[in-house]
Amino acid sequence: MSAAPLAERLRPTTLDQVIGQQHLLGPGKPLRVAFESGEPHSMILWGPPGVGKTTLARLMADSFAADFIALSAVLSGVKDIREAVERAQLSRGAMGRRTILFVDEVHRFNKSQQDAFLPHVESGLFTFIGATTENPSFEVNGALLSRAAVYVLKSLTEEDLGQLLDRACRDLLDGLQFAGDAKTTLVASADGDGRKLLNNLEIVARAAAAKNVVLVDAALLSECLGDALRRFDKGGDTFYDQISALHKSVRGSNPDASLYWLVRMLDGGADPRYLARRLIRMASEDIGLADPRALRLTLDATETYERLGSPEGELALAEAVIYLACAAKSNAVYNAYNAARAFVAKDKSRPVPEHLRNAPTKLMKELGYGKLYRYAHDEPDAFAAGETYLPEGMEGMQWYAPTPRGLEGKISEKLTFLKNLDQTARKNDKK
Repeated sequence: MSAAPLAERLRPTTLDQVIGQQHLLGPGKPLRVAFESGEPHSMILWGPPGVGKTTLARLMADSFAADFIALSAVLSGVKDIREAVERAQLSRGAMGRRTILFVDEVHRFNKSQQDAFLPHVESGLFTFIGATTENPSFEVNGALLSRAAVYVLKSLTEEDLGQLLDRACRDLLDGLQFAGDAKTTLVASADGDGRKLLNNLEIVARAAAAKNVVLVDAALLSECLGDALRRFDKGGDTFYDQISALHKSVRGSNPDASLYWLVRMLDGGADPRYLARRLIRMASEDIGLADPRALRLTLDATETYERLGSPEGELALAEAVIYLACAAKSNAVYNAYNAARAFVAKDKSRPVPEHLRNAPTKLMKELGYGKLYRYAHDEPDAFAAGETYLPEGMEGMQWYAPTPRGLEGKISEKLTFLKNLDQTARKNDKK
């Protein structure tokens, strides 16, 4: 087998060889039109790993007969950017050629490094193509982003990956074949990443060649790849997309979907402690006082995992996520907290009413601190009807609005009862 990686040997040399991204490369679609326009433009290619970002940049350089300069933001610095600019100037001045500057993982460059490209993009010295796995709205400078079109690339489908695997086996691996579900397992292990698929395939092909076999079965896959068959992106958008799916499934009261996303992330290697922390957040944000047991149960599940570890402790997390999904839902506490926080952030610093102040010294008592305070336990129903507890000028302020669901229905009834007592007491005070 060649020393060059399989992914490099199979890299498309024409646009028609590219697998996937038909929403961009199909007839009349944006990137196809860009290739056919005769005039390259700066762009950001945003998508997960292994979907063809580098390939498209190289093909654009070939299409426009342009000099291709590639930088990696992980490995490059200002010196490399300066050398790329000098090379582009030489290419334009001596040979009259366009230059396409490709920056992989452009989000890894800091603001000043990204700013270094701006004058040369504006002058037309080179066409800038940045590739990123992170949302460019957050990771790419606004000035650079405004000068580049953003194209969103998608993960390869299982059908796309199947085509890629078939092409590799047919063209480069002497017709390597798969038994039973081995092909499906290998495709699934890539999780939409073409490069990962080809890297895994290459490992399997080498093992098959060493064993002098041409038929790959599940046992050989497991022997060769082991944990590489686990499918999870521990960082970036895919990670947060799955967390979002878990949270929204719990909020949507779907226990099966909630369990699926929890198990999917655990299976892929997500830290169970992180997932436990997120479950605690869900109990407070989406359930709250509709079912206060939810918070206690998630805390207990977290402690259980800490005591047992994996895999035994993960069952407690599964119990918690199913309970959260089935529990009555309320975001009243979440809304009340955010509203109170927003009010305090804008409001002046109001003094504590005198009757609520502590009076541990004689002087404080002489100043009237706590003088008119009414001890609730000495009042009927243990409630000081008509008493005020907010600073002056905030009468009638209400942030917490309980829902009619779960325990909050009872809380709502009680607060209504107490509010009526307050109103009656204040009317009597005015007479």
